[in-house]
Amino acid sequence: MLRASLACEEAGYPTSSLVCEGFLGQAAATSVGLGMNFPVAMIVGHPGAQSPEEIRENVMNVTAQQVIANLTIQPEEKVLAPEPKARDIVFSGTFEEVSDFFYDKEWSDGLPIVPPTMEKIQEFLSYTDRKPDETIGILLPENRAATVWATAVNGVMAGCRPEYMPILLALIEAMVDPIYGVEHSGNTPGAETLIVLNGPIIKDLNFNYTQGVLRDGFKPNTSVGRFWRLALRNMAGFLLHKNDKGSFGNTFRVVLAENEDALAKAGWHPFSVDLGFEAGDNTLMITRLTGGGVFPSVTGSKPEQMMPYIADAVTSQTGWEIVFTVGGLSYGSLRPVLILTPILAQTIAKAGWSKADVKRYLYEHARMAAWRVEAFTEKWADFRIGSLKRQVNIGKLPKVFAESDDPNRMVPIVLDPEDFIVLVSGDPLRTNAYTFTHNGYLGFPVGKKITLPKDWAERLEKIRK
Repeated sequence: MLRASLACEEAGYPTSSLVCEGFLGQAAATSVGLGMNFPVAMIVGHPGAQSPEEIRENVMNVTAQQVIANLTIQPEEKVLAPEPKARDIVFSGTFEEVSDFFYDKEWSDGLPIVPPTMEKIQEFLSYTDRKPDETIGILLPENRAATVWATAVNGVMAGCRPEYMPILLALIEAMVDPIYGVEHSGNTPGAETLIVLNGPIIKDLNFNYTQGVLRDGFKPNTSVGRFWRLALRNMAGFLLHKNDKGSFGNTFRVVLAENEDALAKAGWHPFSVDLGFEAGDNTLMITRLTGGGVFPSVTGSKPEQMMPYIADAVTSQTGWEIVFTVGGLSYGSLRPVLILTPILAQTIAKAGWSKADVKRYLYEHARMAAWRVEAFTEKWADFRIGSLKRQVNIGKLPKVFAESDDPNRMVPIVLDPEDFIVLVSGDPLRTNAYTFTHNGYLGFPVGKKITLPKDWAERLEKIRK
């Protein structure tokens, strides 16, 4: 809303942005990032929990009066407090005092941080051939320049090692990519980002890719995951009670590294190839997920015995997010994630199945009753589409969504088999799997190649000694 107001104000037209009461803090913070003091009119409470009579009364008595005032009275100009420059020494003290200072300034995630001293920052910068002041991109909502220097600072704070710097830079490249949509990182469902790693760098830097994946305890996986959240806070500007309006939240997600040895044994290509890279490239992918769950003891020696349970689990994790497929929020932007342990992938592959076969099975069997899809869009969650049949008739959905008028007919949860993301990682000898629900275009999957410094091989030798 405020970005639309910005366009109008810049064209010379006064505006009054309508903002729900729970988002007033976010509106104020976003205004700062956009460089204007936008006048807003409050929508009392939340209209989704009010009767038509209550909405009308609140609009007439509160919202309409504020709109009139906003369009007729010039708002006061706000002067922002000066910020420290990139290389300013902002504080000196003990480890505890530094952590407390950063916490008070809202520069930390509530955990102790590693003080970003000049010496430590320079160590990180030595692991890239890029210039410290290079701007990688501009990050919404605060319109801050994401620089190589700032990346190093947040990497130090997160407890990363200097040699992780090429990964951190690739993450910021992904963060600024408009396809990912970092500006949606503070939306109300509180989705969190998963980082998926591929390539020799997994072993080079000792990322965990076997038992215990997605659990903290391994420095590379854990600290890089924490870096992501610190970068969102300090570089993009997502702060709780301000720009971050997640109603509920998750902690940061530990990096998932694929088990490429297991993939090779199964005869499957790594996920990086699905992204368009070459096998053997060092790559990462980011995507935002609303939630997930484990499903244990996938039993069977053949895919036909195992896949019904897997398809059911993938379907059960998808609820209101179906609106990202059928048009309540977008069309076809849902990307559910399935993680198979190596033994499951190899058992499926042994029967001659490829990853494409797994995706095709999921497309045909991970389905939802049509009445339930329409309940999410029309009754339960208020993402109006009219009906699936209407969406087919206007050419927005394929015919498979309206093959009959039976409300109990089963329809796909995605538009194409390739919309499923299939990964292999975890305990090699456990028949468990995990599935995540995706946040649609509000964190669309984006992959980036990791660029290593020219002297990477020599530096690795020194690290290993």
